[in-house]
Amino acid sequence: MNRFEGKVAIVTGAAQGIGRAYARALAAEGASVVVADVSEQGAAVADEIKGLYVRTDVSDPDSVQRMTDAAAERFGGIDYLVNNAAIFGTMRLDFLLTVDWDYYRRFMAVNLDGALLCARAAHPHLARRGGGAIVNQSSTAAWQYSGFYGLAKAGINGLTQQLAHELGGMGIRVNAIAPGPIDTEANRAVVPAGVVDRIVRDKLALKRVGTPQDLVGMCLFLLSDEAAWVTGQILNVDGGEVFRS
Repeated sequence: MNRFEGKVAIVTGAAQGIGRAYARALAAEGASVVVADVSEQGAAVADEIKGLYVRTDVSDPDSVQRMTDAAAERFGGIDYLVNNAAIFGTMRLDFLLTVDWDYYRRFMAVNLDGALLCARAAHPHLARRGGGAIVNQSSTAAWQYSGFYGLAKAGINGLTQQLAHELGGMGIRVNAIAPGPIDTEANRAVVPAGVVDRIVRDKLALKRVGTPQDLVGMCLFLLSDEAAWVTGQILNVDGGEVFRS
């Protein structure tokens, strides 16, 4: 399929893991992809998919503006934004009441505010192309005790719904994907294997950990015209971990 032929997508946090899977899948279906990441590993991903690497700190408004400017200059515009960048693989495990305040503020600046900054910078480009779509990366952590990580993801859910209303009149749809436990380098670095095993055994209806590829189909669907009347939604792709009424 070439659902995204002639389209331009920015994927933040695309140097590895889930973001890399999204970038590869979009390129495979014809999109021109901007790989936005603080890691120089993003350059290799961009080379592989014949895209553009832009070193981007999503918590820095100037850096985000350079990202969107580079995308529009290179490819002529922007149609899609995937807000995947987050501090996770190096995340400190601490409590809301005791986490270092400067660290907490930096964490939230990346994991929550970064999605808003990227949407603010990208949406005029999407509007000029007649509309488009934004997909934010949430997590099932938003509905469970997960400290400041869960708090950031609950914020992403609220941001998704608010932006859906603010941008809907411009023809821009905004949705979020909430994964369960996904087997990535970052997840293995943060969550002990025994904990993941217990989650799979006790909480997941489908008794296996997820993979980045398990999320790709939902991301592509939400960006595509097949989801033309879907906005403001948080879609769980979690093996049945969380049931919401």
